[in-house]
Amino acid sequence: MSGFAIVIIVIALGMIVGNIMLLKHSAKFSMKNLKQEPIENSKKSDEKSSEHTKVNDKPTDEL
Repeated sequence: MSGFAIVIIVIALGMIVGNIMLLKHSAKFSMKNLKQEPIENSKKSDEKSSEHTKVNDKPTDEL
């Protein structure tokens, strides 16, 4: 085997092992502490924009 192939194999194995270690480490964190504020804020802004379009649905002669 050439040295280039060995280097590629070592890099690939290093990435695989690194990803597995990262998954094991991130599994220790609880997902209960995540806040839902961005989702709630986007829902509120969608409601405001839909209310705004309802008010401005009056036909106008301007084109």
